[in-house]
Amino acid sequence: MLDHVTLGVRDVERSKAFYDEALRSLGISRLYAEGNRFAGYGIRPKAFFWIGERNVMQTGAHIAFTASDRATVDRFYEEAIKAGGRDNGRPGIRPHYHANYYGAFVLDPDGHNIEAVCHAPQQTKGI
Repeated sequence: MLDHVTLGVRDVERSKAFYDEALRSLGISRLYAEGNRFAGYGIRPKAFFWIGERNVMQTGAHIAFTASDRATVDRFYEEAIKAGGRDNGRPGIRPHYHANYYGAFVLDPDGHNIEAVCHAPQQTKGI
């Protein structure tokens, strides 16, 4: 079972500004900081996603956050792009994963692939 994950970043302040905005739509906020070198994000009281200053850059990380519905995936994408992220896959169905895999991918300021995904089928509005 995964307890937490930490991504290395070059500039903690820049990354905090990005993640403060990008994760808000998922109900995830910055809960902790260890000086100006680390910050922990999660849902109170548990931080499960951390960023930390690293001297040597790590690349190729892919972190996927669960979204409750497809509209939340859309909001995540919009907020992450507004916060300075780069498009790495607009919101949409990814049928090669499974029929209801609805995800969006954004590269954070350090090039890490950050995703929001909803596995639930599209909700139809009642009559």
